[in-house]
Amino acid sequence: MAAAAAPSPILPSVPTLPKKPLPAGLPRGWYESHNRRVKAMRLAIALLHSGVDRPEQARNRRIRLVAEKIGVRPPSNTTCRMVRSLIAIDRH
Repeated sequence: MAAAAAPSPILPSVPTLPKKPLPAGLPRGWYESHNRRVKAMRLAIALLHSGVDRPEQARNRRIRLVAEKIGVRPPSNTTCRMVRSLIAIDRH
């Protein structure tokens, strides 16, 4: 049985803000949407750091490869679209 390799981070380790618990009592869809936005932002930042600076360079396959490298689960097609839209916003 092969051991899983640790993800190789492509971003330098930087201090982050302390995490706060999410507010309780909101509909499940809110939490799903929030987590999708957080994941898309992490992927967009990783792609920008790896040299991807235009949305057309960020195909689903490339986004999923970066997700694997930074240690997050493969994103859905919807999350991939979000990542591209975040990269497009960065250009303006």
